[in-house]
Amino acid sequence: MRHLTAHVKAIQQIRTALRHLNPEEVRLSAATPVTIGLAAASSETLAAMEDFLAPPELSRSKRLQVFESLYRIGDPDAPRHFDIILYEAGLLDSPGAFPFSPGDPSRTVDQVLREREDLALPLARRFPPFRAAVTSRTVRKVAEENALFALFSALPNLMPSIFEIGWAVAEFASDTAVLTVNQIRMAFLLAAASDRPVGFLEQKGEIASIVAGAFGWRALARELAGKIPLGGGLIPKAAIAYAGTMVVGSGLERYYSLGYGLTPAERDSLYQQALASGKRFAQWALRARRGDSEPS
Repeated sequence: MRHLTAHVKAIQQIRTALRHLNPEEVRLSAATPVTIGLAAASSETLAAMEDFLAPPELSRSKRLQVFESLYRIGDPDAPRHFDIILYEAGLLDSPGAFPFSPGDPSRTVDQVLREREDLALPLARRFPPFRAAVTSRTVRKVAEENALFALFSALPNLMPSIFEIGWAVAEFASDTAVLTVNQIRMAFLLAAASDRPVGFLEQKGEIASIVAGAFGWRALARELAGKIPLGGGLIPKAAIAYAGTMVVGSGLERYYSLGYGLTPAERDSLYQQALASGKRFAQWALRARRGDSEPS
């Protein structure tokens, strides 16, 4: 009965926390118009840029949507301003312009995302080559947020100023509510980046799975924290928050990309790898906040 009461209370807290999520904000962010200008000395390089940004395997309608945001610089219908310019190496060098590497296009993607993180979501939604990089970064970022919250919510005097979740958390008594709702926020971001429908109704299956899985991570974290005295269970607790979020996020990435999730064996393998990474991250975060070390 006590466990049932705790579950009911946690569900109520999750429902309260969900009121602070607004999927419409994610939709609007993902729909931000982005224009990309292309500059090259040869028509072959221009065609290679276009094929990179609008892969031929896309459906005709999707490819036309991509081309609505692409312009060859100098064409009569090209706008005066571009959000991003891709250019053939050696052709120009100006702010907002990035060299295109035909032999290593992922390098171009990384450079753009490093300097224009504000456009990551709309770039991923509209341009498929940006999608995998944006979704993997999103999963890792939310996993780190959840690890930090699990770690520092028990040590409020060490709560780092660099750590912010985009909605209020102080009013919630349960770590489970905060971590779970942050995973649901991640689901919104991943769906938007993958050009999938975003919202509570549109993603009700994914949300139900996240909520159901939350109690397993919660029970495991509490069990570990209870067995290790003097706060020593904080690192395992943070590592579990990290690993659980990585597994959820990676499964959603697979689902939105291919239409199916991780197999049980893949989930287990990923969880063990992420648990080790989460432990290292939590140890670094605690040392860095106490001033024992600098971030590597």
